[in-house]
Amino acid sequence: MSTCNITQQVDNVNLLFFHLLLYNSGKRRLCHADDLDNLISLKVSLGYSEGTYLGRARQFDRYCSMKYEKAGELTEGIVLNWLKPEPGEPRSVIHGRAAFIRGFGTYLKSVGKNAYILPDKFTAGGTVFVPYLFGDDELAALFREIDTYKYPKEPFRPLLLSTYFRMTYTCGLRPNEGRNLKRNEVDLNTGEVRIIETKKHKSRNIVMSDEMNSLAKSYAAVRDAAFPESEFFFPSPSGGPYSARWMQGKFKRFFALSKPDVPKDLLPSVRVYDLRHRFATAVLNRWLDEKKDLGSRLPYLQTYMGHKDLEATAYYIHLLPENLIKLAGIDWEGMNHLIPRVELWEK
Repeated sequence: MSTCNITQQVDNVNLLFFHLLLYNSGKRRLCHADDLDNLISLKVSLGYSEGTYLGRARQFDRYCSMKYEKAGELTEGIVLNWLKPEPGEPRSVIHGRAAFIRGFGTYLKSVGKNAYILPDKFTAGGTVFVPYLFGDDELAALFREIDTYKYPKEPFRPLLLSTYFRMTYTCGLRPNEGRNLKRNEVDLNTGEVRIIETKKHKSRNIVMSDEMNSLAKSYAAVRDAAFPESEFFFPSPSGGPYSARWMQGKFKRFFALSKPDVPKDLLPSVRVYDLRHRFATAVLNRWLDEKKDLGSRLPYLQTYMGHKDLEATAYYIHLLPENLIKLAGIDWEGMNHLIPRVELWEK
């Protein structure tokens, strides 16, 4: 027997062993097991190493066994939930998962099966946009750190940050909308905030809660004394708006301080934009509690948040805990056409 044939037989035995180890552990095969088997076999037949795909396949199989044992197909919910980062997980690992699951979805489609294919732009620009959803306790701890922050060199700064982050959250603002907000765009008498999109020549009105409006009034009184000439609602020491990088740095520092028991390198990646995500999911959760039909309510949330397309608003349904979705009786398939295939979040 030639050396080539022997090598091929050894490779086949190794592949069979790995597949048995991967899928037959616990004597349970999932609905995706055969498809994962076939995908790896196809890749090996094309000259790829099974090791390139086996680790991800094992990880995904294990995830499905815990979360989606009875899933009939590869859905958006399964894919997006699998891509949520674990604490301290580097972005390169998430990129790897995204590449694998996109390839798996493409393979399933090629063999005539229904499957969600992760859009290429999901990881556009070298960044994986997976929102971090703050829990109630996390959010409370975060704002405790923000509200107790002191900076003797600039006594005004702590009040500005406390007001800015709270307005971003309670009004569901994009971070740049709050940073670039002008004084004349906030009516402290009525609580209305006018968000102007200068590039698109569009605007929308947001009404602050009574509590937020009261905080904004107190903040504005101090700001007017400290920066009487600045046109911005949240002025930097120069009188202009703060940069996105500076504000993001402060936010990440407050988050780290709110988790003193977690090593810095194990902290999940968070962005100011995640406060907007939390706002949207909180609204949806409240509607679920009130037994509202989310499909008919989404246009209201779309208008409030300033989404150009309903697809961007509908995405937030997929960020809700799946047990809430099931209890609410939401038709996932009916929502599939609303899931975006393009970039959702701006800085």
